Amino acid sequence: MSSGARHRTLGGGAQQILDYLKRMQAENPAFFYAFQGDNEHSTGNVFWADATSRMNYNHFGDTVKLDTFYRMNNFKVPFAAFTGLNHHGQPVLFGCALLLNESDTTFLWLIQTWLHAMSGHFPVSITTDPDRLIQMAVAQVLPGSRHRFCKRSIFLETQEKLAHIYQTHPTFEMEFKKCINETETVDEFESCWESLLERYYLLDNEWLQSLYNARHQWVPVFMRDTFFGELCMTDTGGDAVNLFFDGYVNAATSIQLLIKQYEKAVAGWHEKELKADYDTTSTTPVLKTPSPMEKQAADLYTKRIFTKFQEELVETLANPATKIEESGTITSYRVAKYGEEIKAHTVRFNAFEMKANCSCQMFEFSGIICRHILAVFRSKNVLTLPSEYLLKRWTRNAKSGGAVDEQASELRGNSQEPLTVRHNNLRHEAIKFVEEGAKSIHFYNVAMDALQEAAKKVAAAKKQSSGTTQGSTLGNGADQGTHTGEANQMMPPHKSADEKEKKIRDLAAELESTNQRCEVYRANLLAVLRDMEDQKLKLSVKVQNARLSLKE
Repeated sequence: MSSGARHRTLGGGAQQILDYLKRMQAENPAFFYAFQGDNEHSTGNVFWADATSRMNYNHFGDTVKLDTFYRMNNFKVPFAAFTGLNHHGQPVLFGCALLLNESDTTFLWLIQTWLHAMSGHFPVSITTDPDRLIQMAVAQVLPGSRHRFCKRSIFLETQEKLAHIYQTHPTFEMEFKKCINETETVDEFESCWESLLERYYLLDNEWLQSLYNARHQWVPVFMRDTFFGELCMTDTGGDAVNLFFDGYVNAATSIQLLIKQYEKAVAGWHEKELKADYDTTSTTPVLKTPSPMEKQAADLYTKRIFTKFQEELVETLANPATKIEESGTITSYRVAKYGEEIKAHTVRFNAFEMKANCSCQMFEFSGIICRHILAVFRSKNVLTLPSEYLLKRWTRNAKSGGAVDEQASELRGNSQEPLTVRHNNLRHEAIKFVEEGAKSIHFYNVAMDALQEAAKKVAAAKKQSSGTTQGSTLGNGADQGTHTGEANQMMPPHKSADEKEKKIRDLAAELESTNQRCEVYRANLLAVLRDMEDQKLKLSVKVQNARLSLKE
């Protein structure tokens, strides 16, 4: 599990990155970036996260992956990324970094800086490469988060450490991965591991012993009691180099191309999310059972998550539940597929609380209820899913209310980021406005009228603010919750009239700058609405033409 110091320089390319970050923050105050070490020069480390990444973390920051894929693949540019999973199970970005100067404190700084950008909200779980310095940093900064090692990194390093075994025994790799990925209980894994080492005469191998000692941090059977959001119980914990940047950034990508490819990746995944949103809302799932629970899930889940749930529900037909023990309100059931009784799972059901837990721990691991619990629910005539088994992060409304509102409330009390708060709040409301306004031509017209009316009110407020002294006391440094009167009380009474006038002019200029920025956001929003309407009209024409051709 390797680690080591690295020092790189990007020369003029670093200035290109710096200019980009400064420009992005000037355009959007919610854009965050920070430097470590030789600040703003070619040998320092830099982290950044745009407003969308920070907002996405509010919704989907329960599980995180820190990808330092550049280290193992000898990338030209030391590009690292924090990623997660959205409500469609697609990769979503939580921030990026360039690590030019790797030292003992690099990853400590990186994770601390990232956590600060994410407003200090800890993830439930984090997956990283099995690096000693990263492990120490995670333990120090995220002590309450479950830390998992990326299996892909472990498999690649095992192939390197046991090259002679891989060459002389072609079946070893398959059996090794099967032992890791397909064992369903701790006893089954222990037995399989011991058998594997005996068959290939590896009982004294130090590398495999080190992997075994760390098994609680990378072997799935030891991790299933924690949420990692993976939709398949045998997912490899990051088998792709990096799903978010795969196809955009690779070992040959230069610093000159990095930002361009970064922006392409962000735009590409945004389009994929919009398409998944559209597929979810525009198609009606085909139900396979008469169960009210299936209809409930179809209405609430996104398309991909519903498909996974439906698969589990249908499997209950082949997985009967047999009562094996009863103690008070707790009843234990044995659930197994016909013909595969050896792989039975135990479900404990609390009839009073309408709760159940299964030995497979699929719900704890993926957030989707398993066929075994569903089989018990079916036998007990539980017709709809209890609310605790419907994780909001997998639903169509994953991005509405809740986390964003709480986050905005917390930030309102933070005098250091009032402009960021205002931007995030306005952006969140604007996105909801766009989504609703695009649903029909009637809603679109109402939304456009409302935007135009809002534009008039903003213009009127700007005129009023230019002629008033009281109304311009809120600026970039003022707390969002501060009232005008309070701001004036904070001004020392002994200040001269000239000083007061200067203060008022400064604040008025700051307000004017903010208003100009609001005008830009409003124009962007109007452009989005128009684009959506244009697309709708084009689709309508295509549909009409198709109908005419069918009639002919």
